[in-house]
Parts: sequence; C-alpha cells; structure tokens
Amino acid sequence: MNGVCGSFSVFSSGHYLLTGDIDYLWSALAFPLAGLMFDFFDGKVARWRKSSSMLGQELDSLADLISFGVAPSLLAFSVGLRTYLDTVVLTGFICCGLARLARFNATVASVPKDAAGKARYFEGLPIPSSLALVSVLAYWTKNGWIEGQQGIPGGTVTLWGKTGGRGDVHVVSLVWALWATAMVSKTLRVPKP
Repeated sequence: MNGVCGSFSVFSSGHYLLTGDIDYLWSALAFPLAGLMFDFFDGKVARWRKSSSMLGQELDSLADLISFGVAPSLLAFSVGLRTYLDTVVLTGFICCGLARLARFNATVASVPKDAAGKARYFEGLPIPSSLALVSVLAYWTKNGWIEGQQGIPGGTVTLWGKTGGRGDVHVVSLVWALWATAMVSKTLRVPKP
C-alpha cells in the first residue's frame, strides 16, 4: 500500500499540473504521509510474524523510492521548482534516494545491532525523512508561496546566462541537494528510535 500511496501522489501532482486544481495538490501532499503509515505497519507486521524475505525487502525499498523519493520530487516540481537546474537537483535527489536504499539493502546485515537484533543507527538519512520536505511544501501551499500565487520563498538566482534561462535555480533547491547528500552519507549516523 505504501507504493500505491506514492503512485497516487505522483498522479495527483500530474493532475494538479494539468488542471491547476489545488485539491489535487493537497491530495498529492497527503499521500506520502499515508505511505509512511503503511510502511510502518508493514514493518511491524513483519517483526511480529518474525518473517521477512528478500522479495519483501526489495518491494519495500521500491515502494519507499516511489513514496519518499519520486513523489516528493514531483511535488517540489509541482509547487514551482521547475527551472532546468531545479530538475537536475530533484533528479539527483531521486537518485541519491535510490542509492541510499540499495546501500541499505546491501549492508543491513553488517550494521551493528542491539540485544534485540535491531540495527542501532541509520547510515545516512533514511529516505522517509523526506516527509519533512513535503511538510514544508504543504506549509508553502497553505500560505500561497507556490508558482502561480506568491512564488517560491527565496526566489531564483542566475548562475550563468540570462535571467529566465537554463542557468536559473531556486535558492531552496540547495536544501534538496543537501538532503540528498545526507541520504548517501556514510559518516552520518542517525540513531534509530
């Protein structure tokens, strides 16, 4: 269901871009949170049943990539991060999420565990942390700080060429770039709750 929620978010963002109907944007902002709830529930059931499989682990990672990588990036695009360089940053965000999930799957057995067998920390920011960025987008939407209304906070800077060209980037894209870097960091260790 996590993957279904992420997919609905993607399609709701698409509907918003086509129609301009803000209800679609609100739906797109809500679906990743619903995906997180299903992700937690799925993990709880697997631990309760004391069963897991490689297929389940891979499906969970693919669903996480959709709900917490692709959907938030498309949401950012939908609210206004639409310059050429913004899309480069958002594509990098998705790819870093993919790399983070692949590394997690490949190294989960080697991460130190507590007495209960649970990993003590995340190596790099876990991809569901992108919901913090989604909550910022929801706040902006509530305040009208989106494309077609008051515009994205911080505006754009031109790194090269003419204003309005391929060298423009929104200042807040830097946050997405830093978040992506934190997801693939090998030195950042986030304690597990």
